[in-house]
Amino acid sequence: MKNFNRILFITVILLFSTTTAFAQASMLQFNTKDINNKNITEAVFKDSKVTMINVWGTFCGPCINEMPDLGKLSSYYDKSDFQIIGIVIDGVNRKGTPDSKIINSAKTIVEKTGADYLHIIPDSKLLNGVLRQIYAVPTTFFVNSKGQIIGNAYAGGRNFEDWLTIVESTMKSAE
Repeated sequence: MKNFNRILFITVILLFSTTTAFAQASMLQFNTKDINNKNITEAVFKDSKVTMINVWGTFCGPCINEMPDLGKLSSYYDKSDFQIIGIVIDGVNRKGTPDSKIINSAKTIVEKTGADYLHIIPDSKLLNGVLRQIYAVPTTFFVNSKGQIIGNAYAGGRNFEDWLTIVESTMKSAE
């Protein structure tokens, strides 16, 4: 029991801590689809100065719980300054093939939570790249208009006010 409590404590600390695990200046590259089967590439970043990437799973309560606040945050800013993109981490099976059952579940979650920003399904470039560095969901990180990772990565869910503070700080440092 003592070891279980210790492991639980460490897990909670990791989930709510800030991490800088991602290599700065790494560029995201992908050629994938969104949850509505539309083709999406890294060119999507050029339309905003800063993009928040929120990696989430359909199985993850904290991910789903923060999505209404992320939907609110998405509409708070002008798209030329800031946008959010969700990556549905479980949208593909272990072989990297899209899972239609999970994608349909993701669509339902997005609709119910009002998280009406872009949600993409990871491709092999994402799975074998930046997503290999993610050990918990939700995990959120930021990229600039060139698709370069900037600032810190954040594990764990947050509310609107907390995200607003983080986004403001990240946008200032991106200038």
